[in-house]
Amino acid sequence: MSIAYQKYHGTGNDFVIVDADEYVPDRAAFARAVCDPASTEGVGADGVLFLALEPQFSPPRAVMTLVQPDGSTAAMCGNGARCAAKWAAERTGADRIMLDTQAGTRRAEISDGAVTIEMGEPTFDPAAVPAARDDPLVAEKIEGLELTAVNTGVPHAVAFVDDVDAVDLDAVAPAVRHADVFPEGANVNLAAPRPDGGFDQRTFERGVEGETRSCGTGAVAIAVAARRLGRTTDPSVAVHPPGGRLDVTFRDGRATLTGPTEREFDGEVTTTPEPRRVGEA
Repeated sequence: MSIAYQKYHGTGNDFVIVDADEYVPDRAAFARAVCDPASTEGVGADGVLFLALEPQFSPPRAVMTLVQPDGSTAAMCGNGARCAAKWAAERTGADRIMLDTQAGTRRAEISDGAVTIEMGEPTFDPAAVPAARDDPLVAEKIEGLELTAVNTGVPHAVAFVDDVDAVDLDAVAPAVRHADVFPEGANVNLAAPRPDGGFDQRTFERGVEGETRSCGTGAVAIAVAARRLGRTTDPSVAVHPPGGRLDVTFRDGRATLTGPTEREFDGEVTTTPEPRRVGEA
């Protein structure tokens, strides 16, 4: 038995996309195998998007489930959502897509090679991040970094530094990602101001358990944290992860994320990864 897939990326954040009609008996096992470039069927990816297309609606709708490389699921992924919208648009010919995620329904627009996705209203509310405290965590020292915690669909911790490349992210991020203040863990972002008014970005992603070349929810987290801390007042903020440029725009407290996407190739997994048995690592 084989499972067909397509490989997409958004500013270097890459995803395997599988039509939900494909028979995948264990999505977690599939994601662990396919995302690992060292495995027999691995192609290397930051997650697997299982998409159920509903073309009869106007605009067309797609239901998105993101399974991460460790087999866990995430409620939202900005670049993943943009890739999902591009996938749905290519199959329907539409330039607008409604995307149903675990974080809510998001509208996407495709124009001139770029995809814009609604990201909802970011929140610093500790109950929503979640953070184990009564007050918002804003510019406080946690595990050696001055952090601001915000939920942009998933939890993020943002630290502003002078130079993102001068910090050993792999060394400092795990302690923050697993800090007691984050009961569900957190994605860890480094941000540094640029002369043009934007911000450089590096992100250690929960579920990937390592650095990715781009993180859309992280870009939104950096932009909203910068506004909260008075580092910018612009309604549109350019954020530059290693994989390219993302633009975060705010209107009435809600954010959108814009950037390029690219379909890389099609492929298939020729064997179905076996589910793990109870007690297996």
